[in-house]
Amino acid sequence: MPNLIEVTYKQTGESTKTNQYGMREMQERAFAARNSKYLLVKAPSASGKSRALMFIALDKLAHQGIKKVIIAVPERAIGSSFKKTKLKKFGFFADWISEDRYNLCTAGTDKSKVTLFEELAKNK
Repeated sequence: MPNLIEVTYKQTGESTKTNQYGMREMQERAFAARNSKYLLVKAPSASGKSRALMFIALDKLAHQGIKKVIIAVPERAIGSSFKKTKLKKFGFFADWISEDRYNLCTAGTDKSKVTLFEELAKNK
């Protein structure tokens, strides 16, 4: 049985190069699987996992008939990665634009966050 916990990554410097859409190598591989029902992206810290998710989510919204995406992250700090991001300037077809009020990783009470999440879940 393979060890799924420990992973060794190549360190070739290729991960910092981008394609014509502004995607790094790992983001491009994740994007290539964007039509999958389930997708697990495992990569080192600061490798661009959040941005990879932006590319995939935007494609699902624009081309796959998905009307809404809800992104859940395990730590508050990761939530700040999903601020407005200009992806068009790197060649992608859309920018990542989300309403700050729906960022549940900011300070606030649990009750207010539950209310916001319910509102987001109901909106079409």
